[in-house]
Amino acid sequence: MRFNLNDYETVEARIKRFYEANPDGRIVTEWANEYTIDSEKPNIWVVKASVYLTAGDQANELPKSTGFAFEKDGTGGANNTSALENAETSAIGRALANMNLSGNKRASREEMQKVVASERDFLKEAQDTLSVTKLRDIYAEAQRANAPQEVLDKIKDYGQTLSAGSEDQGTGKRVSASGKGAKP
Repeated sequence: MRFNLNDYETVEARIKRFYEANPDGRIVTEWANEYTIDSEKPNIWVVKASVYLTAGDQANELPKSTGFAFEKDGTGGANNTSALENAETSAIGRALANMNLSGNKRASREEMQKVVASERDFLKEAQDTLSVTKLRDIYAEAQRANAPQEVLDKIKDYGQTLSAGSEDQGTGKRVSASGKGAKP
């Protein structure tokens, strides 16, 4: 990894700092479907976040900053069940960064976790192991890193093939599909 995730502030920390500095502030989000490339695809969520310093700014539609983000349903990690919410969090983080509430780095920790997932070759790691236990660990790490659903599915498929006739849970013993010892 080319960077340290601990160097990046979470969106939650940005929100807290915003409200501490602007007790009357407002963060408003909306589903921005008019910005999707293909509005016929309901699995793509585009969210716009607007940040207002006061209720008066909101009433006069004068946001201090805005931010957009998109996510796709079923692409792994949080997007398997909560792509809309994930997009909302990202949009808020970007809007707060646009008003210079981004800590020591503009990108949020959540955004950089997506970079980690895209850079790490989980599929190659899975194919390079004969250990079912290690494969489970790789799958869990890929999920946490929001790896694409296609990668998760391929790891799962490989795990089913592996468990049918390869090393059992890292012990080095070969097993058959029935789980009983097989001859090497």
